[in-house]
Amino acid sequence: MIDPATVVEATTKFLQDHPNLMPIVMFGLAFGESLAIVSFLVPATVLMLAIGALVEASGLSLWPVWLAAVVGASLGDAVSYWLGYHYKDRARTFWPLSRRPDLVARAEDFFTRFGVWGVAIGRFFGPLRAVVPLVAGILAMRHVPFQVANVGSAMVWSFAMLAPGAAATKLLGF
Repeated sequence: MIDPATVVEATTKFLQDHPNLMPIVMFGLAFGESLAIVSFLVPATVLMLAIGALVEASGLSLWPVWLAAVVGASLGDAVSYWLGYHYKDRARTFWPLSRRPDLVARAEDFFTRFGVWGVAIGRFFGPLRAVVPLVAGILAMRHVPFQVANVGSAMVWSFAMLAPGAAATKLLGF
């Protein structure tokens, strides 16, 4: 099994050597973090915080990296929604969801309780982040309200992931 700390260290070293690739890497991380099933394998949260710091330390603009994160996160949720909508209840049998029926049940309860707000709020709750859009698709939430919540929350979430690292770097003068 791959050690998450090793992945974080290798990725941050790579980005220090190739800062111009930060938007591309950020897109991939945000997409993976938001995509049902894949999100369980990607240590994206720690990397996103670190990339925020690297952006500031490199003197790059935060906005292209932020935009890449927004697009990646939005697309990841859109694909998760589509998988749920297309496969319906069969989506529950996909690994690793088949091993975590409690997580799917929690996401269903969360979505049923909060509806469209559940999609937006769910992005900020670790393991539910990628499962809520899948459940929204399974339960056939209307597409437009889903996408409004998806993109709006991706904008806020991406900033919340990048800003602390950038702010800390700036304040500490690295």
